[in-house]
Amino acid sequence: MIDSITALEAIYGQPHERAVRKQIGFLNDDYQAMVRLSPLVIVSSTGADGLDNSPRGDKPGFVRIIDERTLALPDRPGNNRIDTLRNVLHDSRVSLLFIIPGIGETLRVNGTAQISAEPELLESFAVNGKAAKTVLLVTVDAAFFHCSKAFVRSDAWNPQTHLPRSALPSAGAFHKRLNDGQFDAETYDAEAPKRVRDFLY
Repeated sequence: MIDSITALEAIYGQPHERAVRKQIGFLNDDYQAMVRLSPLVIVSSTGADGLDNSPRGDKPGFVRIIDERTLALPDRPGNNRIDTLRNVLHDSRVSLLFIIPGIGETLRVNGTAQISAEPELLESFAVNGKAAKTVLLVTVDAAFFHCSKAFVRSDAWNPQTHLPRSALPSAGAFHKRLNDGQFDAETYDAEAPKRVRDFLY
């Protein structure tokens, strides 16, 4: 097992200069463009009970650029686990991964976060007349674009590789198994489209 930085670097060597130079302490014009075009961001956080990764998605530009070092992410109705928000109260450090469908490069942002419930800010993120529940304000410490190799290797954006939903159990089936069979999976699945539509915001 590798148990030291020295041993690790003996395998990988030193990063290319360009890999180091692409990391900056703010969002330049190119990185801001990636934020504006991204409809999906993965938020990573750490708390008293461990680590968490949570996807956040909406129309491109849903993550607002306040300035070159500040981002605002609205929080919408969900399952009320609020793992990310609980973690931020314990440890303000967060990491964001911005994904743009069809584009291989991603944007990685590391920083610290605060949770705002300021009424005017929440209302400014309203969709269909429904304000955001809270807004995560992220101060950028580091930002850098990640190369496309993961998406090239995975072929994730190729429609021919996309699986039908039937390749996996339905959400209702997941719940049924987790509840020792004592769950009405068929009704849950039948009502899912309307439930998602009605409670999207």
